[in-house]
Amino acid sequence: MYTVIDALAAEGVATIAEVCRFLGVNRTSFHAWRVADPTVSQEQDEQLTPLIRMLFKKHRRRYGARRIASELREREHVCSPKKVSKVLKTQGLRAIQPKSFVPKTTDSRHRLGYSPNLLLDSKEPTGINQVWVGDITYIPLDGGTFCYLASLMDLFSRRIVGWHLKDDMTESLVLAGLQLAIKERQPSEGLIHHTDRGGQYAGNDYRAVLRRAGIRQSMSRADNCYDNSFKESFFGTFKTELELTEYKDIQEAIREAVAYIRYYNLERKHSALEYLTPARFEQLIHHPK
Repeated sequence: MYTVIDALAAEGVATIAEVCRFLGVNRTSFHAWRVADPTVSQEQDEQLTPLIRMLFKKHRRRYGARRIASELREREHVCSPKKVSKVLKTQGLRAIQPKSFVPKTTDSRHRLGYSPNLLLDSKEPTGINQVWVGDITYIPLDGGTFCYLASLMDLFSRRIVGWHLKDDMTESLVLAGLQLAIKERQPSEGLIHHTDRGGQYAGNDYRAVLRRAGIRQSMSRADNCYDNSFKESFFGTFKTELELTEYKDIQEAIREAVAYIRYYNLERKHSALEYLTPARFEQLIHHPK
């Protein structure tokens, strides 16, 4: 019981006094236990160290103290991020450090027409398939060439709902990802589809698919890089956590993209979702306990 109080207080859930009062534990006895047995913390560290090392390795250095602490709680090990951080430091384990996110403006000069930014007058989504956000990023290959990844994310659950990777950045790239998302998710009419002002999203075929599905198109304002920052942030995470330099060929890039998107949707805990995975978050929304 005392170790639970110690962990909850260290995590900042409540003060020691509040936790003791809630659990009906004498606060003086708790502090006496702390003073009388200084080896308790050391024993906890020794018990948790192999598990923390295993989780760190399992997630390929992508998990820091908060995500590891969250996963430990799921395994019924009460442990604060502070304690996990201490163990990681003692073991010489350092997670991949995310780069500072710097939104970039897309050069979107074309004559295909632009859609208004519908998100400016919309409330935050309250369920899945209300808002999808999309973008394109480049992936370097050997020999100085590139391939391109287009993807769509559900803004509510942060799940990647459609994607496609190929060696050019034409309309067919984004169209394949859109068609996959519609097929898998079967959204109701009225969904907002938001992207930057890139010409790939303004093509006749792309807009025809949106109209047939009853999807409303939305685009960022001109020269405003923050209008699609959610999606650009995902690509920053994608490249950082893959420690992306360059791939041998497009087949290798596709294999890595498939594996990472599956990991991102099904295994990686998201800080904006209270450290749930996108898949688990959607499951709880549809089937709450």
